[in-house]
Amino acid sequence: MSGLHDKLRALTNARLAGIRRGVEKESLRALPEGSLALTPHPAAMGSALTHSRITTDFSESQLEFVTGVHPSAQACVDELTEIHQFSYRVLEAGGDEMLWVSSMPCGLPTDETIPIGRYGSSNVGRAKSIYRMGLGHRYGRRMQTISGIHYNWSMPGVSTDEYFGLIRNFRRHSFLLLYLFGASPALCSSFVAGREHELQPLKGHTLHMPHGTSLRMGRLGYQSDAQASLAVSYNSLDSYGASLQDALTRPYPAYEAVGVRNPGGDYNQLATSLLQIENEFYGTIRPKRVILPGERPLHALRERGVEYVEVRCMDLDPFEPVGIAAATMSFLDVFLMHCLLSESPPDTPAEIAALARNQQRVAARGREPGLLLERGASDASLTDWGAQLLRECEPIAAALDALDGGCKHRDALRHAWSVIDNPAVAPSARVLAAMASDFDCSYVAFTRAQSKQTKAALLVLPYSGQVQNRFTKLAQESALEQRRIEAADTLAFEAYRQQYLSVERLGLPGQRAAA
Repeated sequence: MSGLHDKLRALTNARLAGIRRGVEKESLRALPEGSLALTPHPAAMGSALTHSRITTDFSESQLEFVTGVHPSAQACVDELTEIHQFSYRVLEAGGDEMLWVSSMPCGLPTDETIPIGRYGSSNVGRAKSIYRMGLGHRYGRRMQTISGIHYNWSMPGVSTDEYFGLIRNFRRHSFLLLYLFGASPALCSSFVAGREHELQPLKGHTLHMPHGTSLRMGRLGYQSDAQASLAVSYNSLDSYGASLQDALTRPYPAYEAVGVRNPGGDYNQLATSLLQIENEFYGTIRPKRVILPGERPLHALRERGVEYVEVRCMDLDPFEPVGIAAATMSFLDVFLMHCLLSESPPDTPAEIAALARNQQRVAARGREPGLLLERGASDASLTDWGAQLLRECEPIAAALDALDGGCKHRDALRHAWSVIDNPAVAPSARVLAAMASDFDCSYVAFTRAQSKQTKAALLVLPYSGQVQNRFTKLAQESALEQRRIEAADTLAFEAYRQQYLSVERLGLPGQRAAA
């Protein structure tokens, strides 16, 4: 703790005030009865290829909202709210669709009928669709319809090595985020049709884990046997880059059997390697750098170092209108500062494997009384370990509050303590309690009602013509930009694919200038 205190005292107010955050939030478009909307991405929202704020994730039916970079959590929520307001108005004008407010999907059709995102006829647009086709072949389309919140965070003056220290500590301690904020303890049985699982039946088409926190982050979520073979080290940019480059260039027999193209000449996937591109690598957190047009993410990292981290383990909160509260972001700011300032020893293959087991244990059984996690050579109770982390976070919350004269970070910490003391107030427990008390234990009925209520609440919020005009203009400009990109293409797609995937474009280890 003394080291953390010393590092905290050494931080200037200017650096603390320079913390920046942004959000990427995914949501399925659903029909009133709780099934997946199979309609195309609404044209009035603009081009999913080029719009800076509204795009799609895996599916044509899966919206992704992207905020800008903000100096406060509330400013981030305010922009996210405006994006929702505009989008709900587009959906309202086009019919009766709504946004599904839970991370685990609504009622799903057969796997092959879930629509893959479409991005037009340009090479870059085709590559995005073919990449998603590959994900469908590799993991099934249902898995890709899971939605979540990504929290992007940076602080000025943090070196690449320091960001990797943050990432190592985050991976060690992210169990606490699953416990505090996990909100996906149940799902519709259509999600696991034909798959083996350990879920327990609740009623009708609802399956659950009684003490589960985040099925999204467990065995049924973003997991794969292929990627389980990756023991990616976060000890340095070089070790991380080497692990990623190996996965991007190593042929994988099961994917070679699928092939890049089918006998008719249509593309099945971008490549037959273990990963098609960098984004396919699943993790609770990623080192990131804004890329230049056409640049590979790994090349950007190797060339210019880490610019920010992307937290990827946050569920949608169905009780919050935009899926995440400003108070949750305030807690994340404190938590990430703790990860940055605490001592961060190198990871090992044994620790990486133990962290994966801890994650699965908390996702499936996080609220189980007395749950033990692996901590070094011994076990520790989740609540004791979590309480220790919260105590260590207290001076960080106080320092951030002193900066702006409020108490929001200490309030966020106090709420976390209440969840440690009483698991019944955790979002995952609240979801199960609401399902049981008001919806006959039905996951779809609960989320359908929350989704309708959220839509109505956001549609009645004050909404200016200025905001409407801004988003209408963005939509129109994005459509023009997509057409411009399509008109400028001169390279045949196969040549484009091979060129983009060439190993030379991944950059060279150690080429980065000192951070």
